[in-house]
Amino acid sequence: RKNTKRVPSFRKLLRTSQIKLDNKLKNKQYKQKSAAKKYRKEQKKLREAVRDAISRKPFPLEECKKKQVARKWEEKEEEDALPLDMMDEDDLKLMEDLAQKASFLTRDLSSNEPVHIKKRKHESVIEKYEKMPRRLQTEPEKELIHLLPIKDKSGIIPQAVEKPVLNIAHDEEEDTEDMEEAEDFNEEPLPVLTPEEMAAQRRQKLQERKMHIAALASAILSEPDSNIKKLKELRAMLMEQDPNVAVIVRKLVMVSLMEIFKDIAPSYKIRPLTEAEKATKVKKETQKLREFEEGLVSQYKFYLENLEQTIKDWKQRKLKKSNVISLKAYKGLAEVAVKCLCELLVALPHFNFHNNIIVLIVPLMNDPSKMISELCVEAVKKLFKQDKLGYASLGVVKVISGLVRGRNYDVRPEVLKVFLHLRIKEVELQKDSEDIAPKKKFMTYKEKRKNLSRMQRKWKKAEEKLERELLEAEASESKQKKLKLHTETLNIVFVTYFRILKKAQKSPLLPAVLEGLAKFAHLINVEFFDDLLIVLHSLIASGDLSYRESLHCVLSAFHILSGQGDVLNIDPMKFYTHLYKTLFSLHAGGTNEDIGIVLQCLDVMFAKRRKQVSQQRALAFLKRLSILALHVLPNSSVGILATNRLFMQTFPRMDLLLDNESQGSGVYLPELDEPEHCNAQNTALWELHLLQRHYHPTVQKFASHLIAGAPTEGSGALPLDLSQRSATELFETYCMKGMTFNPPVASVTTRRKDTFLQMDTFVDEELNKQLQQHVSETVAHKPLDFAKHLKESSLA
Repeated sequence: RKNTKRVPSFRKLLRTSQIKLDNKLKNKQYKQKSAAKKYRKEQKKLREAVRDAISRKPFPLEECKKKQVARKWEEKEEEDALPLDMMDEDDLKLMEDLAQKASFLTRDLSSNEPVHIKKRKHESVIEKYEKMPRRLQTEPEKELIHLLPIKDKSGIIPQAVEKPVLNIAHDEEEDTEDMEEAEDFNEEPLPVLTPEEMAAQRRQKLQERKMHIAALASAILSEPDSNIKKLKELRAMLMEQDPNVAVIVRKLVMVSLMEIFKDIAPSYKIRPLTEAEKATKVKKETQKLREFEEGLVSQYKFYLENLEQTIKDWKQRKLKKSNVISLKAYKGLAEVAVKCLCELLVALPHFNFHNNIIVLIVPLMNDPSKMISELCVEAVKKLFKQDKLGYASLGVVKVISGLVRGRNYDVRPEVLKVFLHLRIKEVELQKDSEDIAPKKKFMTYKEKRKNLSRMQRKWKKAEEKLERELLEAEASESKQKKLKLHTETLNIVFVTYFRILKKAQKSPLLPAVLEGLAKFAHLINVEFFDDLLIVLHSLIASGDLSYRESLHCVLSAFHILSGQGDVLNIDPMKFYTHLYKTLFSLHAGGTNEDIGIVLQCLDVMFAKRRKQVSQQRALAFLKRLSILALHVLPNSSVGILATNRLFMQTFPRMDLLLDNESQGSGVYLPELDEPEHCNAQNTALWELHLLQRHYHPTVQKFASHLIAGAPTEGSGALPLDLSQRSATELFETYCMKGMTFNPPVASVTTRRKDTFLQMDTFVDEELNKQLQQHVSETVAHKPLDFAKHLKESSLA
């Protein structure tokens, strides 16, 4: 009969009561527990049987009869037994028949227990121990190999086999013969090579290794999917053991693997497969791709571990047991390993283990070795410059912040200066609670069912799909992610800066901190402005800072006030006074490079705050900058005159200084350090006349332009290549670091002098005769007595 019972459907299973399901689950768990309990009991019995077999160590019947102790025991039993002559012949025959039966052989004779031991329950332990047969010490104990026991109806029967005894003496003789043969072989003299032959042999080995590396690398690059296993073979060459070529081969393999990984690594991060994904069946192409990705990630991981171990060995001055490579050679290997890591850090920021590379590279930025430190610093700078989204930058900044804090701010300033290369131009500012609250873009399913009809839901679904596609096309989501990452990165940077300002004000890191604050000050939250300005002014007033550091303080303060600080009612007169007072510290020597920072300060202080600056302050700075232009290098003079041009075009009535007549009461006080009270309106810019005669042509042009009143049009106007550049750009353009004139001086062509063969055309005939006569005569040279002439002149 056909079975009509149907498998219950999923809906029917859903209607099954919870109690029934719970009971099924309990029964299942009980069965599992009982099965486990039964298995544990069987294992316990098996262990006990093996333990009894080990303790008993059974012997065959013949060997037991031969033992001396067994004889004594038999003699003792014979004494207790009845004499044979008292037994009947039938009884004696019966006993002999029983002795020959197999049941006696199956019994374990090694234990001295009687057959009816179960009846003797109360037998003492000491008597039982005394009745056990002793073995003679002279008899060698045989080793047994315990086999798996046999289980039958009667119980578990242990099994054991004697271990075969090898002929030790024969083996020793063979070993000695082998040693003698090896000694005879070693006694043969090795061929002595000359240095030329050794060098040729080394070149040959090196060439073979190079060809092998090239063959493996080309095979991998030609077909990465099928030849991914050759990466392991190539990576094994990192452990080259030939001391003649080990260092060079390892370096070549490191660089080759680095280039291979840069070439074959995909443009996405490979994630490990889940158990469900591994269990599912996929196409052959997909399976091949999975195997390739898995092999690539594993070999990449091992390669990075090898590089890390090389650097650690060099750091710890750890010599390997093989002594293939010396400690001096480890430094070269470590440098190549660091170069490879730096290349991978910059080239594969999206790939696996990038954070591990960051953790390796960042501490090496503070390495005592200058070469390794510079390599790591340059790699991090490149990473910051090319990182568009911000994931890699955030990881590096986190590790640097932890390093600075962990070393108690005792790191190189270059470690913090890399923050200046971050590509952060905007961040998420603090918004109102309404803006922060998430806005619902799309309706939920319940809301649609409640508020919309079926047709409206259909249209709404199509509309939301279109909106999502438009959002993806605009990449608005990635922009929000980018802003979020930049905000988090900058928060960590500012936390690092503020810690140093608070706890390590005398640290060598302070210049880098002030420089960073000057760059990112416009992105600081408004809540910190008051406290930060107080700290900056206290640093300037303390007098512990160098001139460059104080300029960075001034620049940071004005960046803060020029951004979101416009809403604050703060007059930074102290910073204006400090800069005005210290301008004459600049000269054509070492401080000439600081003029670039001064020009940035002047741009922020006057151009971006023109409404908050008084006319007296602007006139005082214009006069002092004109005096300063006489004492600095040409590029600094060009930058200062460009700033003066900005003053004259931004502030009204600056042409007062182009007139000789005084305006108002008082006399100009150039030595006074207060720009508001030095009466700068009563002086004139006489320095421009001197600058008109400057040897640099660009300085001459700017001086003539300012004397004409800095017009934007007409004959006195500047050419476009000078007028459209800022003061800082002009300062960098006309830099004289190469110790050459910029622009170069035009070469002057020497005039060709006409040569005349005859000089008689310029000389009279009489004079010519006298000259020829004088040349032809021989003049007798007499010694000159100057003392005699002096005596005659003194007597006269």
